[in-house]
This record gives sequence, structure tokens and C-alpha cells, in this order.
Amino acid sequence: MNILNSYKHLPVFLLLGSLCFGQYQFEVKNISKKYNAIIHVENCNDGQCGGKGTVELYDNNNSKVQSFVSDNLVLNPEQGQKLIPGKLIPLANDQRSVIIDDFNFDGTEDVAIRNGNMGNYSSASYDVYVFNTTRLAFVKSEELTDLGSSGFHFFETDAKRKRLISYGKSGCCRIFTTEYAVIPNKGLDRVLEKEEDMTNEDQIKVITKEKINNKWITKTKVYPADQYNKNKK
Repeated sequence: MNILNSYKHLPVFLLLGSLCFGQYQFEVKNISKKYNAIIHVENCNDGQCGGKGTVELYDNNNSKVQSFVSDNLVLNPEQGQKLIPGKLIPLANDQRSVIIDDFNFDGTEDVAIRNGNMGNYSSASYDVYVFNTTRLAFVKSEELTDLGSSGFHFFETDAKRKRLISYGKSGCCRIFTTEYAVIPNKGLDRVLEKEEDMTNEDQIKVITKEKINNKWITKTKVYPADQYNKNKK
């Protein structure tokens, strides 16, 4: 007998709880305007969860959309939450284990799933899936996954300029910003690099390289540290 048919009248979240007893399960409601998520993760210790995990994405009608698997689905429960294997635990939607946004600016939401700490200085890394309107499914983007796994935490989106912004750092005093234009049907085009060098505590040296008409233009400026930091606030 098919166990799913036997319990087909039960709410989907209760059914998942009965089938996945032994794993830790978290529910994230309204993770975006269209989606909710159920997160299954292997281990939870000392206020942090990780290990093999699965993200089940549901629409607002509780219909399952797609499943995503992560080798290391790092997740930080809310402080003081009692974690019981098999029990569905509510989780705030500001968690960064699952990020939903339009990463390629095509008008449809895409999904990023936390997959360990492989970013710059062991920061968060992500597998990125974009929605394919032909397949009607989320498909992994190697290019965006590489970008989401190499910077200092996850990249930012600038929908107005249709750019992705990645950050990195080296040591205490050098910060890097890289901007990519998203070219439809082609991919990412690196168009700006900025280095902020703060090795001299009294001044900040800013080197900007910008791609204009397929040519790289480099500008270097030096600012008093107090003035530069004040302007950035």
C-alpha cells in the first residue's frame, strides 16, 4: 500500500513530519510573496544546524513546487528555540539558509540554497537555481553558483541597474567590490572593480576600474579616512 495514498487527506506539513521523523524540520512561511518552505536538516548542535539537508518549496496553495538538496545546509535557529527531531519548528523568514530573489532580472523569482561555508574567509556559500520558463522548473546556474560561493557572503542585486554586486576582503584593510551586468541569454559581464585600501589608518586609497565601451578605465583617488567613512554612512 502506498503510504502517501493512505494519508492523502492529512495536511502536507503533518505528513512530512511523520515521514521525516529523526531529522530536524523547520517551516519558513512567506519566504517570498509566492513561496513557503520546509527545511529538513540532518544535525543540530549548540544552536546551529548543518549537514545534509533538503528544502521543499511550496506555493501559497500548499502545493509542492520543487525540492533542493544541499550537502551542508547550514542553518541558525532562533535563540532559545527547543529543537526536537521530527517536530516542525517555525523559523523567521529573515534566515539566510534560503534566499529568494530575481537574480537574473527576467521577472521571475529564483532560489539560492545555503551549501556550507566555502565563500571568502569561510563565509556563507550558496547553490543558485534560476527559474526556467520552458521547463517550468528551477535549474542550477553554475555561473551564479560560482558567484554565490566565492565572495564575502551572498551577492547583492540591483534591479534598477540590472547588476549583481559581490564583495570580498583581504586581511584587515582591503575591501573589494565587483559588479556584474546580467546579459540576457549570455550571462554575466564583469563591468566594475573597486578596491578600498585602508592600510594607512589616516587615508583610504580607492582604485576603481570600470568597463566603458568595452575598454577598462582606471581611476585612483586618495581620501582622508574620516571624510571617506563619513560619506559612506
